[in-house]
Parts: sequence; structure tokens; C-alpha cells
Amino acid sequence: MTAVSASLADALLASASDAIIATDRNGLVTFWNPGAVRIFGFSSDEAMGQPLDFIIPENLRARHWAGYRNTMATGESRYGEGDLLSVPALTKSGQRISVEFTIVLLRDERGLPDGTVAVLRDVTRNFTEKLSLRREVAELRRSTSSR
Repeated sequence: MTAVSASLADALLASASDAIIATDRNGLVTFWNPGAVRIFGFSSDEAMGQPLDFIIPENLRARHWAGYRNTMATGESRYGEGDLLSVPALTKSGQRISVEFTIVLLRDERGLPDGTVAVLRDVTRNFTEKLSLRREVAELRRSTSSR
């Protein structure tokens, strides 16, 4: 790796803008950047070595882990490269937020699945605004159709 690409990687990983979270093949956190601290409220020490359950709402955990285990076993994901996924997540305070993220499958030296890296962004404000606008439009349609 060149000095420029090393400093670029360091700058991206140390950013507080977006959360960058890496997990091993068992789903345990192996990297938790300042952006993850900012968005979720858990320190790196609190997150490292933990399964992702602390940020996954309880009602979504079984589905998450079934998909994760399948991906680690097969090396295949139902999500393509560059797919932007939107899900609810939990903060340290227990607040439910909306996040969008992309995910990359990590592979070992033999090419076998070895974990993941996800880049996440808190989109709660946008999600809430869109939901409010949809409700307003639906209400307007109902009021004009009943005239």
C-alpha cells in the first residue's frame, strides 16, 4: 500500500461522518470507528468483540442472524454490491433510528467468507420527513376524494 492510500484509508476509517463496522465470521465486532460511536453511542471498547445484537432491534435479530449465517456458509448474499439497505437500528439510549448502509463481504486467503464491513449513515431525519409527507399526501387525497 502506498503512503497516499494508507493515509486515505486511515482518514476514512477515523472519520466521524459515517459508521464503519467490521465483523468476523461469527458476527462479532472487530472494528468500530468514531462514526459508529457518534451514531450509536457505544464506545469502541463497549462494541469490540460483541455480537451485533446491541444495535439490532429484537424483532429483527432472528432474520439478521439467519441471513448472516447463510452468507458465511455459502459466500453468497441476497444483496448485490452497492445495494443500499435501509433498516431500523438501536442506539445506546434505546432510541430506534433509521440507517442506510452498504455491506462488503470479507474473505480469507482461500477466498472463503471471513466477515463483513458495513458503512452506515443515520437517515432518521429524512425517513421521518418522508413518512410525514406521505401521510399529508394521503390525507389530502382522502379529503379531496370525499368532496
